[in-house]
Amino acid sequence: AEAVAALIEETHREAQDQSRQSAIFALSEALVMESADLALRRAAQTVQAQDVNAAREARIHRLSYPEQRLQETIADGERLLDVRGERVAQVNGLTVVDLGDYCFGFPVRVTARTYAGEDGLLNIEREVELSGPIHDKGVLILHSHLSALFAHIAPLALNAAVVFEQEYSGVEGDSASCAEFYALLSSLSGLPIRQGIAVTGAINQHGEVLPVGGINEKIEGYFRSCELLGLDGQQGVLIPRRNVRHLMLEAKVVAAVREGRFHIYTADDVGEGMALLTGVVFGDKGVGPYAVDSVLGRAQKTLQRFRRACAASAVHHGPEHPKGHRSQL
Repeated sequence: AEAVAALIEETHREAQDQSRQSAIFALSEALVMESADLALRRAAQTVQAQDVNAAREARIHRLSYPEQRLQETIADGERLLDVRGERVAQVNGLTVVDLGDYCFGFPVRVTARTYAGEDGLLNIEREVELSGPIHDKGVLILHSHLSALFAHIAPLALNAAVVFEQEYSGVEGDSASCAEFYALLSSLSGLPIRQGIAVTGAINQHGEVLPVGGINEKIEGYFRSCELLGLDGQQGVLIPRRNVRHLMLEAKVVAAVREGRFHIYTADDVGEGMALLTGVVFGDKGVGPYAVDSVLGRAQKTLQRFRRACAASAVHHGPEHPKGHRSQL
């Protein structure tokens, strides 16, 4: 019975849902066959849960070499990843690598820079054609929400750039738009973000956090990275609350969460997430102006300073045309 339960649990994991099972029976058949073979090798009369789990682990071991190599780049310090302390304008995002017969999660650092100007938000991945249309859409949506938050001081005198650090194979999907938003808001507010908490989630124009795919692989991938660098009880992930029903995590991660060595936080709104990451109240998302000691209030102060700088620059460097010269638009 325990082996049947383990098999059923694996079908839920394949479906990424606690209430639905996968109908890809070829995967279940392969798992049954390998589990039975392992049971025969140890001269057992029936297949036990340990055989199903061993078969699953053996499959992962056969297919996970690319994941192992990427994790080694973190352990060796080749790929930069901070899982302790705090940093301004820097957050750990969560991505999924799909190899067809095997998927795995992997963390990536997201950074942002903001300064006075009139160019708006620059998506560096898009500029170098390493960004897919869905990711581009996510960046435009977060820019729209950012602009709406500060509509009372519009137009925004802002130049901003956001980038996935050390990512050279392309980015697709909108699941990092929350991480990008937090990095931008951290840069504007000057508030540091907890590096031990990695972030995944999409954002809509109202600031609501939307569910994403590959949630189990993302959490497990970041957990492995934290294991390599050393778990300290402060690390974890921030995911959309709407993804809770999709959690079917491996036993090692579940045990770490139960023991308080790793944490899973959820949020319905980007304000909840930013408050968790910074320890500072987000602010009332009204029409502004915002309380000076809130995240939005600090960002508001920076944007007002940017606007004054641009206005002063326009006065000082205004166009001067010779008498009788007509400029063309």
